[in-house]
Amino acid sequence: MANKVYKDAKSALDGLLRDDLMLMCGGFGLVGIPDKLIHAVRDSGVKGLTCVSNNAGIDGAGLGLLLETGQVKKMISSYVGGNKTFAKLYLEGKLEIEFNPQGTLAERCRAGGAGIPAFYTKTGVGTEVAKGKETKVFDGQEYVMERGLVGDLALVKAWKGDTSGNLIYRKAARNFNPMMATAAKVCVAEVEELVPVGQLDPDHIHTPGIFVNRILCGAPYDKQIEQRTIRKS
Repeated sequence: MANKVYKDAKSALDGLLRDDLMLMCGGFGLVGIPDKLIHAVRDSGVKGLTCVSNNAGIDGAGLGLLLETGQVKKMISSYVGGNKTFAKLYLEGKLEIEFNPQGTLAERCRAGGAGIPAFYTKTGVGTEVAKGKETKVFDGQEYVMERGLVGDLALVKAWKGDTSGNLIYRKAARNFNPMMATAAKVCVAEVEELVPVGQLDPDHIHTPGIFVNRILCGAPYDKQIEQRTIRKS
């Protein structure tokens, strides 16, 4: 069995990065984002990227780092409200956006990983989301067709992983990471804790190692809070 373990994010991405990649990026807000891998992508200098992610990070963190350096050509996203750089680039015509309802985006990624080229959903019918897309009536109800998404490279973040690439996510990090891991030609995972094969309970594994090509331990992590809300004293 080929060795999947790499010492750091830079080496884990060696030979995988090029301009104009479609990059699938897991995480929900700043939870479960592949922080070390995103930094390595930034440092590589690749450009013209199409990034598929629920959100676009924030200024100075997550995919916001790639927006600040102008490496992203297009975002396929659901929620981007917290990033001023994103808004500025879009209004200046320097960034393409393909907005998706959140559930639709998750299903587009899941469908891509499952080999499903397209599916129909009621979400977005009669709105801007459905413009230019095929619609069809089932049982008297109109549905819009959405395409599955398959990327060139998936970057995911898990809580624990083993040397075979089996992954366990924790809480909100299970949003988008599991489907992103299956929806690309190559998947690279970073984990907080890397253990030998056999130490993870098979019933607890969320992403089987067959979907993961490379893995690294990125600890320690500085876990950031996207929107800090505190009670007034």
